[in-house]
Amino acid sequence: MASHNTAERRSYIIQVLQDQGHASVSALSDKLGVSEVTIRKDIHFLEQRNLLIRTHGGAVLVDGYVSDQPFEEKSTRNAEEKRRIGAAAAGMVADGETLILDSGSTTLQIARNLRNKKGLIVATASVHIAMELLRIPNIDVLMLGGLIRPNSGAVVGSYAEMMLRDHAFQKLFLAGDGFDVGYGLTTTNTMEAHLNRLMMASSRQTIAVVDSSKIGRRGLSRICGAEEIDTLIIDSGVSEDTVNRLEDLGVNVMVV
Repeated sequence: MASHNTAERRSYIIQVLQDQGHASVSALSDKLGVSEVTIRKDIHFLEQRNLLIRTHGGAVLVDGYVSDQPFEEKSTRNAEEKRRIGAAAAGMVADGETLILDSGSTTLQIARNLRNKKGLIVATASVHIAMELLRIPNIDVLMLGGLIRPNSGAVVGSYAEMMLRDHAFQKLFLAGDGFDVGYGLTTTNTMEAHLNRLMMASSRQTIAVVDSSKIGRRGLSRICGAEEIDTLIIDSGVSEDTVNRLEDLGVNVMVV
């Protein structure tokens, strides 16, 4: 998509931010067929008009608030990045382990990459993930019970919470809708956030799986601070500055 019309180019940048939440200078340069210097000038122009905020290597929308979206819609966004993250996360799983897979389109990709694992016990609050795991032999699925949220296909409520309190797991793969280094991992639903915190308490290790479009954005409910995450798996759209800040907090960052 080579475009040298300044207005069209700047309109495209805003559209990318609205769709993905974050955009890198290098990706915009490649897509629009102009130099990174030109993209930086465009970002500076748009920032002066309070339409975006510059970040190291890119930009995010001024309004970084995340709204609740249907699962099917979220699944189509940054699909390739989510596939890479899912494959890398599944690579951290050993045969015979006990896991929790949080609900989400990225954690669904983890489930799809567990086909060669044996002897796993996987708990999940996601109807989509449970249905995916049922197709895989040698995996026992522990489906948390409770109220199913139509938008996400995620189970929430006291029954799910009671089940978690009676079990201990080795690894939790946690998703979320927004991730701000200073504020932490967030989601759009208060009940899901509460269940996520119990998942963390029930697990020895917390591994967050976040695509770079969620960086700098916040949902309604805070799940945890960034420093409470053991490992973060993220795609290469993340800035070096963000990685350095996370590592300073003691987070192991895996860029895929």
